[in-house]
Amino acid sequence: MSEHVMPLPIAADHPAYAGHFPGQPILPGVVLLDAALHAMAARQGMPGSAQLKSAKFHSPVQPGEALTLHTTELPAGGLRFEIRCRDIRGGERSVASGAVNFSPVSPA
Repeated sequence: MSEHVMPLPIAADHPAYAGHFPGQPILPGVVLLDAALHAMAARQGMPGSAQLKSAKFHSPVQPGEALTLHTTELPAGGLRFEIRCRDIRGGERSVASGAVNFSPVSPA
């Protein structure tokens, strides 16, 4: 199993930061997962529906933090993912992880 790593850009001025939370902005988990799911679907060439099997949030994301998405294919299908953030000391911290399956779009 090989790991694929890609940047997960989320603008520092994303509108979700404004109301979550005033004075201490953090990225809402739903915005983080949405960006990750779209990136994984594009990478897999699967514009269909995603079934999130599990998700865990480890630490908050503040405006301007650089995120990377790490994915590994699971033996039974689907992907395991981890979203990481560079910290100020040059290391990385995990901000979220989980597993997802994709289903192709059915022809109409």
